[in-house]
Amino acid sequence: MEKTFVAIDFETATRHHICSVGIVTLENGEIIDEFHTLIKPINNEYNWRNIQVHGITENDTVNAPLFSEIYHEIKKRIYGKTLVAHNESFDRNVLIKTMRDYGIDYSDLNISNRWECTLRIYRAKGYKPANLNACCKIHGIELEHHQALSDARACAKLFLIA
Repeated sequence: MEKTFVAIDFETATRHHICSVGIVTLENGEIIDEFHTLIKPINNEYNWRNIQVHGITENDTVNAPLFSEIYHEIKKRIYGKTLVAHNESFDRNVLIKTMRDYGIDYSDLNISNRWECTLRIYRAKGYKPANLNACCKIHGIELEHHQALSDARACAKLFLIA
C-alpha cells in the first residue's frame, strides 16, 4: 500500500457547495502537512440537513474566503498526488462541480479521475457498516466526525493500516 498520499475531506453547505475542507499530506507514512479552512459557499446558502450533519452555519462562513480565494492552497497540496477519501465519489464530485462553478478545469490538478477510497477498501474487507465512524471505532482512531480535518486525518490513518 502506498504511504505517500494526500487524504481529503469536504463538508458541504448544499448538495455540492463546499463549506469546509480538510487536507492531510503524508510522506512515507508520516503526516507532514495539515490544512483546514472554512469556505463561504455560493450565496452563503445552506440546507438545514447539511447543518444538522456538521454544525457549520451561514454565521460561521459569512466572512470565510470563497473557494476561488483558497483554491491555490488546495492545488498546491493535491497537484499530481495520489488522493484518498473515505467516500471518494462524493468528495471527488464535490470538488469537480465546485471547480466547474468557478470556471476551473479539473484537469488543472493533474490528478486521477478516480481516487483511492477507504470506504470501498473496508467494504471489500467485509466491514459492516464501513462508514468512517464505524471503521475508526474498530481501529481506535480518534475522530470528530464531520469536522473536515479530523475526517481527513482519520481517513489517512485507515488507508495506512488497510
